[in-house]
Amino acid sequence: MLTLPYVFKLIGVLIVGAALLNARERRWSTAAFWAIVAVACVAGDWILAADKAGTRWPAQAMGGGVVALALLASRSRTRVMDDGDPATRAASAARLGNRLFIPALAIPALVAVFVLAAKLPGSGVTRVIDPAQLPLISLGLAAVIALAVALGVTHAAPVRGLTEGRRLLDTIGWPVVLPTMLATLGSVFVETGVGKAIAALVSAAIPTQSWFACLLAFGLGMIAFTAIMGNAFAAFPVMMAGIGLPLLVTRHGANPAALGALGMLTGYCGTLLTPMAANFNIVPAVLLELRDEYGVIRVQWPTSLALIIANLLLMSLLVFR
Repeated sequence: MLTLPYVFKLIGVLIVGAALLNARERRWSTAAFWAIVAVACVAGDWILAADKAGTRWPAQAMGGGVVALALLASRSRTRVMDDGDPATRAASAARLGNRLFIPALAIPALVAVFVLAAKLPGSGVTRVIDPAQLPLISLGLAAVIALAVALGVTHAAPVRGLTEGRRLLDTIGWPVVLPTMLATLGSVFVETGVGKAIAALVSAAIPTQSWFACLLAFGLGMIAFTAIMGNAFAAFPVMMAGIGLPLLVTRHGANPAALGALGMLTGYCGTLLTPMAANFNIVPAVLLELRDEYGVIRVQWPTSLALIIANLLLMSLLVFR
C-alpha cells in the first residue's frame, strides 16, 4: 500500500539529485541546502520514530539542520537559471502546441479521479492508497504519472525530469521550503501556548458574548497572522486554538467544518498582501523579471480586499447554520 512516507522519499530522491548536480558544478552552498532538505524527506519518518523511542539526537541534529538552512538561505538569492537557446525553445513550443498543457492538466484530473474513485464501492483504490492520506498521496502519484506523460509528449529522455526539476528548484531557491517551515512554525506556536495567549488577549479586548465580534476577530486575525507569517497553514492552528475552538465552536456553537474551510480561505487573503509569502509574491516577480519586486502584490490587493469582505459575509451567514 502506498503511504505518505513513500511520497516524501520520492521527493527526497529528486532533491538528492539536485544536490548532487550542484555539487558537481561546485555550487557548494546550494548543494548543502538541498542535501539538508533531502535528509528531512528521506529519513523524516526514521527521525520521528527515533525521537518517540527516546533517541533524541537525530531530531536534535535535524533541528541543527533547520538552523543551517536559514543560514544558507541568507547567503543565497533567487535567480533565473538558463533554460537553453530561446530559438530552440520557441521551435519546440510551436511543434508541441497545446499538447504542452496535457501533463499539467493531468495532475488535478488524476487527483480528482483517485479521490472520487475511492468513494465508489469495490473500486479498490483504498487497497492501493492509504485512505488516511488519500489526497496527498494521490497528488504524488498523479505527479509521477504526469511526468511519464510529459516525457511521452515531448519525447525527452527520462533524465530530463531530474535536470529540469533541478533547474526549477534552483531558480526558486529557498522559498520552496517556506510553506513547510511556516506550517511547522504554526504547530510550534500552538505547543508553546501562543493560542492560549491570544485567547486571553482577545477575551480582554472584545465582547466575547457577541458571536459577531468573535467571528470578526477570528477572520481578521487569520488575515493578520497570515500576512505576518506568510502562510495560512501557519496562522490556522494558532487562530483556531486561540479563538476558533474556545470562543466560536464551544461558546457560540459554530460549525467547525464551515469555520475551518472559510477561515483558511480568509487567511489566504492575507497571502495576497504580504512579501512574506515569497513563493507566491516575490518569486513570480523574479521569474517574470518584473521591474517592481512588489508588483504582484500591488495588482492583487484590490482582489484581496473584495475577498476579505465576501468571506466575512459568508462566515457570518454559514458558520452558525
